[in-house]
Amino acid sequence: MSDTDLIHLQSALDASRLSLTLSNPNPCVGCVLAAPDGRVIGIGHTQQAGGPHAEVMALRDAAARGEPVVGATAHVTLEPCSHFGRTPPCCNALIEARVARVVVACTDPNPLVAGRGLDRLREAGITVDVLPPDHAIALAVRDLNVGFFSRMERGRPWVRMKMAASLDGITALDNGQSQWITGPEARADGHAWRARACAVLTGIGTVAEDNPRLDVREVPVTRQPDLVVIDSHLRTPTDARLFETPHGGLQRRIHLFHAVRDAAAEAALQSRGARLQCLPGDGGKVDLPAMIDALGRLEINELHVEAGYKLNGSLLRAGLVDELLVYLAPRLLGQGSGLAHLGALERLADGVNLRWIDTVPVGDDLRLRAQVVR
Repeated sequence: MSDTDLIHLQSALDASRLSLTLSNPNPCVGCVLAAPDGRVIGIGHTQQAGGPHAEVMALRDAAARGEPVVGATAHVTLEPCSHFGRTPPCCNALIEARVARVVVACTDPNPLVAGRGLDRLREAGITVDVLPPDHAIALAVRDLNVGFFSRMERGRPWVRMKMAASLDGITALDNGQSQWITGPEARADGHAWRARACAVLTGIGTVAEDNPRLDVREVPVTRQPDLVVIDSHLRTPTDARLFETPHGGLQRRIHLFHAVRDAAAEAALQSRGARLQCLPGDGGKVDLPAMIDALGRLEINELHVEAGYKLNGSLLRAGLVDELLVYLAPRLLGQGSGLAHLGALERLADGVNLRWIDTVPVGDDLRLRAQVVR
């Protein structure tokens, strides 16, 4: 694989980022077509679910430029699909276009693909090269699609928990006041993380106390993530703001998980468009692991959690959180609610161990990202 191939793969990775808030539940994929002399003749990225994939978009781009693609090399961030899903196989499009070579950054973890796409291309006489899995570009592709890889490999979404707190870890005062601990730049950044998720999760406590919409408002989007509400006893009011049409008039699904049956309450919530699932667990609570599995079956890749300290603690104690996204404000607030209620521990080793991903100043605040170590 040449340096030119790596340059084109990096460009394909850059293009794939344009799919970040668009392609769910499909992965973010980019494709760069290069002529035999190395010139870029087409670039594309995956569109909305049911729309064209990156390879088809790159072929269309080349056609719009008047560039022939016979004998070209396709540089793709993820293995071209070989199965009929919402769209025809991308392998077929590349074969029919008579490209000579395909360079791939990552193999597809989808069991319906998982190497079959590469085999299909080779059977058609196309040369295929794949980056080593530990190459920086391959790792970046996986990181960009962490939720898709999680769902394909574990059957469950990647769970990212967002919290905003003072430097001493206070997320709300004792009187419940929490808006706004962090500044406008941090709030906009948090909305960007909402936008890339398939769904935003909260609990009935947050619904009752803050009555939030939990849609994406601070950054432009062409789709709104689904909303997931954990409401064990079906206390969500039918006039809650979460049922309002999200910002921009875009529609979203609302999934409500509960633990008790109440025909009247269920009918009322369903009349507002909520999709209910009853998953009773211990103590009259929702079975959280079963809920996460159910969200995987609903094709949720990244699950963005914005909840209170009690639900945060429950999810962390259950081992269901993969990543923390924490915004710290440069202020001390003293007494109030913390980040997560983990209960009393007997040993330091019983705590939730983390590995830093990055720390980034956002306005006057500091954004910390950390992965849960298991």
